[in-house]
Amino acid sequence: MSLKAKLEATRAASAARVPAEKQATMHRATDNLRASGILKTVLAVGQPVPSFAAPNYDGHLIASRDLLARGPLVTSFFRGSW
Repeated sequence: MSLKAKLEATRAASAARVPAEKQATMHRATDNLRASGILKTVLAVGQPVPSFAAPNYDGHLIASRDLLARGPLVTSFFRGSW
């Protein structure tokens, strides 16, 4: 299955699971972000990410450069609950 197909399936599953009022809140927040011009300041696909440090599950600070020294690094951001 292609990435596009997987993303479409994920969106469909979310739409079936998330109540309409929460979906409306999420869409409104996304529209507000787009309207703010923030997309002009984000990295484009393929651009390298600046080095960063973030706490791990134990609260210890982990540097991206240390993780990259071990191999490819994938970072995922979760918006949390509404």
